[in-house]
Amino acid sequence: MQTARNLSSCTAVLVGKKATVDGSTMIARNEDAGSGINPKRFVVVTPEDQPSEYVSTFNNFRLKLPESPLRYTETPCADTSDGLWGESGINTDNVAMSATETEFTNTTMLGLDPLVNDGIGEEAMLTVVLPYIHSAREGVKRLGDLVTKYGTCESNGIAFSDTDEVWYFETVGGHHWAAERIPDNTYVIAPNQTGIQEIDFNDPDHYMYSTDLKEFAEKNHLNKSPQNFNFRDIF
Repeated sequence: MQTARNLSSCTAVLVGKKATVDGSTMIARNEDAGSGINPKRFVVVTPEDQPSEYVSTFNNFRLKLPESPLRYTETPCADTSDGLWGESGINTDNVAMSATETEFTNTTMLGLDPLVNDGIGEEAMLTVVLPYIHSAREGVKRLGDLVTKYGTCESNGIAFSDTDEVWYFETVGGHHWAAERIPDNTYVIAPNQTGIQEIDFNDPDHYMYSTDLKEFAEKNHLNKSPQNFNFRDIF
């Protein structure tokens, strides 16, 4: 799912099932940390090995975890003293997740909804989400609920896929987010920048978002074009 290195930036690739030769969905991402900084391991995590509580050594984020996790894979750092960084994996329900693509939120939004130092970050996202979801859409819902409740310490893009759907999830500020389903006949190349553009709030099949996203933008006069809602331009 990832680990090409020494490119200029993290870049995600998301491919719908009608854009591949064999009908598979695909998500992938390279990493720009540089070769040899912290080598990765490939790990299969069984349900009995999954902790009941996640405690981050990166930023002290803590979360009680649900019972009955699925078996899943992850690619954590070899040295976990500065966090686990599970990053990429697939669970036994064939749901894949890649976390994450570092992005940026504008200073106006950060002033209104600051990042949360001990909120959920990419270091923890895969480990506290992937074992508990049965579809890509469920992944968006679980991660969105966690960002809304606990806040996030950074701005990121996260990819989810199952056998039918591919979703791209992006955070802005400490507690806000949106996700878009990639059309089946489409592929997306996503570098280190916010990529979601027009959101159709009347199309729940293809868009998900924090419940107050539109109202928050309106209340704080962030949307300069009342005829539409361009997530990338606003945040």
